[in-house]
Amino acid sequence: MVGADKKRRKAQRQQNQYSNSKENDNSGNAYEYDGPSHPSESSAATFQVSSSRDPGPSDYSPSSSRPNLLSQPQIQNLSMRPSPRQPSAAGPQDLPYPPSAGDQPLRHSALSHAEFEVPRLNTRVDWGGSAFNYQPEGVIPPTLMRRPGYGKLGEAVRLELNAHYVTPTGNRVYHQYDVQIGNDEKRGLIKTVWTSAQLEKRLPGRPTEWIFDGNKMAWSTHKLQQELDLIIDLDAERGQPALEGRKPDRVHVVVRPTKTGAKIDLNNIYEYMKGICGWGNHVIDAINFLDHLIREKPSKEHTCIKRSYFNRGVGDEYPLDGGIHAIRGVYQSIRAAQGERLVVNVDVSHTTFWNEGSFTEIIRQLTKKDIEGPQNTWRDEEGRTNAVFEKMKSLEAKSFQVEHQGQTTQDRVWKVAAILPQSSQDYRFTHWNRESDAPEPDISISQYFQRTYNVKLRYPHLPLVKTTKTITRRDASGKIIETAPILFPMELCKLLPNQRYPYKLSDDQTAKMIKFAAKQPQGHLEGIDHGLHMLAWANDSHLKQHKVAISNERIQTNARILPSPQLNFCKSIVKPGKNGWWDLKGKAFVAGNPKELISWGVMVIKSSNSAENIPSSQAKDFVKSFVKIYRDHGGTVSRKYEPEYLEVEPRANLVKAIADIITSVRKNTEEDPQILIFILPNKSSDVYLRIKKDCDCHWGVYSQCVQVKAVRKVNNDRYISNVLMKVNAKLGGTTNRIDTKESQQFFDTMIIGADVSHSAPGVHAPSYAAMTVSMDSSATRYAAGVQTNGFRDEIIKTQNLRTCLKPLFSRWQKAVGNGNLPNNVYYFRDGVSESRFTEVLATEVADIKNLFQELDHRKKINFTVVVAEKRHHIRFFPQDGDKNGNPFPGTIVERDVTDPFGNDFYLCSHTAIQGTARPVHYTMLINEIGVSVDRFQKMLYEQCYQYIRSATAVSLHPAVYYAHLASKRARAHDMSFEQKGSHDKAPNPKSKSPPEEPASLRAMPDNQNGMRYGMWYI
Repeated sequence: MVGADKKRRKAQRQQNQYSNSKENDNSGNAYEYDGPSHPSESSAATFQVSSSRDPGPSDYSPSSSRPNLLSQPQIQNLSMRPSPRQPSAAGPQDLPYPPSAGDQPLRHSALSHAEFEVPRLNTRVDWGGSAFNYQPEGVIPPTLMRRPGYGKLGEAVRLELNAHYVTPTGNRVYHQYDVQIGNDEKRGLIKTVWTSAQLEKRLPGRPTEWIFDGNKMAWSTHKLQQELDLIIDLDAERGQPALEGRKPDRVHVVVRPTKTGAKIDLNNIYEYMKGICGWGNHVIDAINFLDHLIREKPSKEHTCIKRSYFNRGVGDEYPLDGGIHAIRGVYQSIRAAQGERLVVNVDVSHTTFWNEGSFTEIIRQLTKKDIEGPQNTWRDEEGRTNAVFEKMKSLEAKSFQVEHQGQTTQDRVWKVAAILPQSSQDYRFTHWNRESDAPEPDISISQYFQRTYNVKLRYPHLPLVKTTKTITRRDASGKIIETAPILFPMELCKLLPNQRYPYKLSDDQTAKMIKFAAKQPQGHLEGIDHGLHMLAWANDSHLKQHKVAISNERIQTNARILPSPQLNFCKSIVKPGKNGWWDLKGKAFVAGNPKELISWGVMVIKSSNSAENIPSSQAKDFVKSFVKIYRDHGGTVSRKYEPEYLEVEPRANLVKAIADIITSVRKNTEEDPQILIFILPNKSSDVYLRIKKDCDCHWGVYSQCVQVKAVRKVNNDRYISNVLMKVNAKLGGTTNRIDTKESQQFFDTMIIGADVSHSAPGVHAPSYAAMTVSMDSSATRYAAGVQTNGFRDEIIKTQNLRTCLKPLFSRWQKAVGNGNLPNNVYYFRDGVSESRFTEVLATEVADIKNLFQELDHRKKINFTVVVAEKRHHIRFFPQDGDKNGNPFPGTIVERDVTDPFGNDFYLCSHTAIQGTARPVHYTMLINEIGVSVDRFQKMLYEQCYQYIRSATAVSLHPAVYYAHLASKRARAHDMSFEQKGSHDKAPNPKSKSPPEEPASLRAMPDNQNGMRYGMWYI
């Protein structure tokens, strides 16, 4: 057992590199934008990192408390489709896809978080959930259900999809090889060796009949009769002898068949999709080969970032300021799809690159500081480096050339190891004068360049650039007597082009990125066509050589438009039809605030910039309009008590000001404040987080922030109505409900939403888990719990899940269940990749079931588990769409680009105000409730019309949407936020020690406002 445990843990550590979802969004920015689907979405992230939502497996310790809910009869009843292939003695090679779970109970395994293993697969391929429905040796994981059928509800329509059919036309067999070049060498050296003439001569069919992944694996139609083992002489390759006193530049290369001796037959993919054979290495290797084949040409011609390709001068560019610019490129990914076809998904992709040019100019743009000034621009009064210097350090690991007196060393490329706080005039060293063969002690770098190159530095006070190279001095015998780093003055360094900017964008840069990336469907299609021109499949010699054809025609598919629901307001019904939105004017909320608004206050926070302030009279007029419109919408506001009003001067103590207004409200009404309204001069995140932290965690008071810019507008009734939807929800009301005559009621059904948010690249902050629970019979109002969830851990930890859900379950029993737990639970999970589907069932769902068992061990609760994914690249282009060319709300696709076996579909439930609509990809993992296809899709779509803070249908199921909002808000509850800048520094990438477990979030007080169980996160 000990040996088996060690093997499991070793496999898990290896899988940490591969089990990320398709792209790691923490390693780079490949952005795409489809615009906010409604006004409330405009403040959220509207472009995304085209990469993973899912940073990797959690590092949990085994838990003995997790029960094995898999009974022996259930094990015997597992009826798997037989596979004609037999597993080898080393373990199962073919993992047959099981039949539909149907109404079978969830089959749990006894796996703990740390024991759970997932297949090691190429993360650039869209494998689909069925690829991960595997059986590790010795354990039986939860079973993912198969598609029970297709929906029939709705209007049939035809759509064009941004996907293309792939057709291998030859019956060729490929051989797979392990390639070992040197010992853990850098990619640049590996590429040099692989393309060397010496190696090409020894490999038959080079270069067109060999495909190389750029690291350790290659494929060819040629079979090597024996292992290839040789030494590549790079000095001879360059046509020059080895440098005197140095070892010859030689690299050892071994090319051998893989351990499995894999022969790749592309027909295996089609046999798998037809059900002739099971899922296994023979299918994985074939798809993996095709992925590298279609990447071979574009990865050589363009800058490759995960699945996307960019090239200056080929794609559109847009300046973002701060020394960076955005580039539009192309995204490409292969997948096995429904209909027994292979398809390539092609889309536009956007990312950010550093500007090419002088370090000094880039530093000027990056820091927005005058580099002509004194050295203290990046040092504080005590001589310590400040935030300006931290920004300069973002140039580390970038490549550059040295240029002075108009001369550039074109043949020499350097890499930044560090930006040093010392300047050229301060850093002193001993220079060995080669002419006199004597040392020159105590010379500054600025003096060195003046004496050696006759270069007088213009900015000798700027920090120095330390390179990754060192200079070595040897004695006559060749013995090393001195080694020193190679340093350059910053003004002589020129940043090279096509270097990615991987850091979080500022608010201004984000706005410009959105402006650049947002394209209506026709513009989006033009961008895709430009990307197809970059890929140039018809001219790809590798595709021709291996007889693989990719159609230039986009796939046409049959889709449906689901009927929109009727919406109930107080004394009125709204029929949105295909618009997906409605006007609140003249409508009363279906439920106003249950308690009259008596105790509340308004705080105006002033700015040192007078242009951002408003006069008191205008602020008070806004409050009067606010009260009037709330009453028009059905809210009840006391006429006896006026709100407390307070103006806070610039740089005043905000914490004290909040305490003062709360004291005044209590004194005036003899009650705790029900809500506080804050009028903010700008979008300062520090002020916003300070308000939310103080109100949420210290006082337990609801807060609502509005912007001076919006308050200042004369005709701002619509804006006030939008704000009032949030205020009414916080005070216990509801905007609207779908018509209950035809829609499902939830007296015995609970809906749970879950999401985990992670910090932006380069920012060291905890991950935050959020879980929401429906709190009424119409599943309109949701309570939420939040907690830190380690660092970049996607799976919610057992203790966090219990902390978030246990009090909410008890509340649901009282508020909805009449003292009982639910009979059915819908669990909507956001942000996990296909590789983690079975892990979600084996850990999170098992934990939730375990928690229900503790509350009532006699209760049997049925679960339907659904994963919602927005970070994908499938887009709909209808023949007859809305005025912008986007699909109508309710458009659903189940064929041609969905999983070959899994129960998934794409649903566009919203109207895209800006850009091209992005559907949500829903995958049902299990269905113990037994809900039919049409009924589930109808329920899901209709509930998108109940998003409580919007007068539009939203793009994502509200339970998940609310969880996303709560996880973002959790930062304000983080104890480390008290320490200024605690989230602004990136961890040391070279550190191998895991970060300490983050502290728990500060709990909200349990007071008379009942804020813990309200919609505080809205």
